[in-house]
Amino acid sequence: MSAPRPTVLIVEDQPLLLLHVRFAFEDAGYAVIQAANADEALIALDRHPDIRAVFTDVAMPGSLDGAALAERIRGAYPRVAVLVTSGHQAFAPTDLPDDIRFVAKPYVGHEIIRMLEEEMA
Repeated sequence: MSAPRPTVLIVEDQPLLLLHVRFAFEDAGYAVIQAANADEALIALDRHPDIRAVFTDVAMPGSLDGAALAERIRGAYPRVAVLVTSGHQAFAPTDLPDDIRFVAKPYVGHEIIRMLEEEMA
């Protein structure tokens, strides 16, 4: 029997996109925690030390966008892998820290699973 997969935090304010990515991670065997914005995500990270990865959208309501959340996670939770996504053409992935991965929308579930697994390896 193999060890359980790590916990992933999904930060997405669009319900249909949240369901899509949640099902992709759950189908791959991951435990999933969800947050609608960066403020909720930071609370979840404090409450759930078992979170090993965060998949976050850039554009969302709250005090931080996904890029700023990624920077905050990198500083406060360096062991947590971060994957950032955006469908906005105005967003430049070069605005992210060097060790944060970016995937453009639309994405395919197995693509984000593969990328996050590479980051957690």
